[in-house]
Amino acid sequence: MLTGQVRNDIDKLWEKFWTGGITNPLTVIEQISYLMFARMLDMQEDVAERKASRTGNDFSRLFPNNPEAQLLRWKNFKNLSGKELHSHLKQNVFPFFATLGKKSDANDGLGDDGSAIEALGHIGEYMQDADLEIKNESVLVSAIALVDDLPLTQSDVKGDIYEYLLSKLTTAGINGQFRTPRHIIDAMIQMIDPQPTESVCDPSCGTAGFLARTMEYLNVTYSSSEAEGGRWKDEEGNWHYTGDKLEPYREHINTEMFWGFDFDTTMLRVSSMNMALHGVNGANILYQDSLSKSIKEHFPQQEEDFFDVILANPPFKGAIDETNTNPDVLGVVKTKKTELLFVAHILRSLKLGGRAAVIVPDGVLFGSSKAHQQLRQNLIENNQLEGIVSLPSGVFKPYAGVSTAILIFTKGGSTERVWFYDLQADGYSLDDKRTELKGEDSNDLPDAIANWKQYRELVESNASSEDIGNVFGDKTQKAFVVDAKDIASNKFDLSINRYKDVVYEEEEYEDPEVILGKLKALENDIMADLNELEGML
Repeated sequence: MLTGQVRNDIDKLWEKFWTGGITNPLTVIEQISYLMFARMLDMQEDVAERKASRTGNDFSRLFPNNPEAQLLRWKNFKNLSGKELHSHLKQNVFPFFATLGKKSDANDGLGDDGSAIEALGHIGEYMQDADLEIKNESVLVSAIALVDDLPLTQSDVKGDIYEYLLSKLTTAGINGQFRTPRHIIDAMIQMIDPQPTESVCDPSCGTAGFLARTMEYLNVTYSSSEAEGGRWKDEEGNWHYTGDKLEPYREHINTEMFWGFDFDTTMLRVSSMNMALHGVNGANILYQDSLSKSIKEHFPQQEEDFFDVILANPPFKGAIDETNTNPDVLGVVKTKKTELLFVAHILRSLKLGGRAAVIVPDGVLFGSSKAHQQLRQNLIENNQLEGIVSLPSGVFKPYAGVSTAILIFTKGGSTERVWFYDLQADGYSLDDKRTELKGEDSNDLPDAIANWKQYRELVESNASSEDIGNVFGDKTQKAFVVDAKDIASNKFDLSINRYKDVVYEEEEYEDPEVILGKLKALENDIMADLNELEGML
């Protein structure tokens, strides 16, 4: 968690960018990312130099040992004057990012697998077209000063810093992509419960929110007690977690666990930085349209039966060209709609027994087209559709007001019953402001997670349908189960309103003659007052 001071510093910098003429939030984040990258390169070189001086061994330098190259280091250019600084960054430092990126691209990284230098190399691959867009020299000097003050040496804080920056993204991308709220991501991760031995993928990773929060979840879950030094509280009462119990899995986490695909290079830059700042040095953040047929050529292994866990909020805007779509995905569901194709792709790329939590628009649940019904039938008959969490329509404001749901499913087998949860409040107002709410009934997410865990315990202990029905059979409650046969008989309709029983309270009204009598008496009172007023004139 961030201290109030760091938040205030970032807010001030954001205001500086805004008043300096850079009003696109993604551009602001991109520019700050470049500066953070420059500082992280210098920090890494410092670490390597200290190690070399202790051991007496030579090391492979990022910055050649000559005056011109050494001026590319953060510590050597951060105190330049505004005009000189702007010229130096634009003409020397940013072009250096491009050469570093090309070198990393050619050598598949700049260091050993899972090392910090490898992570910086992979980020560099997406920095090749980096350009300085800060024209105002005072804004640039302020940005350099703030980035220099950020506690980037504290591994558990630097990820929070970047997440706080990303929280300021308030516009949807041209392909319908937008930032998934952190509390929704966290709830999905808790329900899926990824393990440090598994592989986790987001096929439309955007800023890598799902992957970065999964790393945070593992840090919290695999930290020793406070007494053992695995967690501690700062002066503002925020908990920090070391993830010390993850050490046996660290190589797997750094190189094989996390996979993110996207075809927006800006997003790849941001997501690479996000993962590195969350302590994952070799995350596989890759340029690829997950629905394109080119995935079979570029990533044939990952395209089918590969991942243990998939967490996603794929873009659901418009349709795509069938001629460029992976034919095997079209074999699962013949459609142009991206929201259906993504679910089909996720089913293909999961291992048998692999788990997924995916956000879909409500249309996927009740659409009447052949493709909609075909996909839902596949989920029910050829896989285990475990649960559906219906989300309130304001969850994705201010980006979009579309109604959505979370699909939770396991690849393979068949569905016996589906667990539903009617989430009516997520802890924030459902308007464009999304103000945090306190008090009773303001947040159903903890209850949804608790109910889900209770349901999974029953299923995993092989409880009978009768026992499960005793707990989740009441369809007037927020959490309930529906038999798969009932769903099949309703054209595989998965909308919660189809199965939820609504309790109507009987309203009692007075006899019409009584109401008319009251209206007449009221009219008489009005006329009496008017007559009295007229007498005063």
